[in-house]
Amino acid sequence: MNQRNTTAIILRRTDYGEADRIISVLTPDQGKLRLMARGVRRVKSKLAGGIELFSVSHITYIQGRGEIGTLISTRLDSHYGTIIKDLERVQLGYELIKRLDKVTEDQADAEYFSLLQQGFEALDEASVSVDLIRQWFLAQLLQLDGHEPNLQSDTGGKRLEATQTYNFDIEAMTFAPHPSGRFAAADIKFLRLLFSKTQPTVLSKIAGLTELSARANPLVTAMSQQYIQNM
Repeated sequence: MNQRNTTAIILRRTDYGEADRIISVLTPDQGKLRLMARGVRRVKSKLAGGIELFSVSHITYIQGRGEIGTLISTRLDSHYGTIIKDLERVQLGYELIKRLDKVTEDQADAEYFSLLQQGFEALDEASVSVDLIRQWFLAQLLQLDGHEPNLQSDTGGKRLEATQTYNFDIEAMTFAPHPSGRFAAADIKFLRLLFSKTQPTVLSKIAGLTELSARANPLVTAMSQQYIQNM
């Protein structure tokens, strides 16, 4: 038997037969896998505890000749239990899973696994707002898919200035100078952090976050709708 070991996040679970379940998982080194978890719906199943949603598990499986392998064993590594205590966090958690499942249809690199795990970690922190996590997640997806905005220079190629105000050109994915623009230096600084590797737990401590996040939200949403249509 060709047994393999990896770390996995559950994306989907589909009941099959009387006691089985077909699961779709995201891994950092094996891409996306579809596995048959036999007998997992039985009360005493040893597999059940390791295929919970909003969790990271170590799994052992056999890769079959077809599309579906067989799950052999599971061990729960991390369960983000705070998420399931809040309906809004549960809803966003499902949204993050759905988005990652969609954008990784063709290829699932390790960066996507890391992003989803970091999203769960942020959702597990009750002090971090759901709106901020959603913005951060969309920004990171845009970056991974090669659609990061230019946050250094304007539409004319000039360096963005602290004393200038701007509007955003969605087609050019950069700012255009405007005397009464909606975005100022603080907004641009916030966006730079949002598209960086800065974690939501750190972003949540930024002064004036509520106002900055409110102004950034429609912009980040518009970017994702424009450039990641299938999300």
